[in-house]
Amino acid sequence: MSDEQKKQELMAFLHDRVFDPILNSANATERLKTGVRYTIMRMNERDPLGMVTYYWSAIHGTDRSIRFAADMRSEGYTRFEDREILEEFRIRFGDDWLRS
Repeated sequence: MSDEQKKQELMAFLHDRVFDPILNSANATERLKTGVRYTIMRMNERDPLGMVTYYWSAIHGTDRSIRFAADMRSEGYTRFEDREILEEFRIRFGDDWLRS
């Protein structure tokens, strides 16, 4: 699988599970939508390994990602840290996937 195909697969997963419910919501704040767009932009700048690393860095928590996750939670949206997202991401986008 090419790097571009991997990037598309990973982003399709995140769009479906995390990003699009926020971007398509009439109730999500503009601040939250802006944060999602920024996250998408930053992830798209990376190769597949960098995208996976970015995801895990967000889970680990930077000052910005901690505030963003709190905003997502307070508005009732799924976050990177939510158990079902985390587990599926770990299974789908692990070392075997990166090496494929």
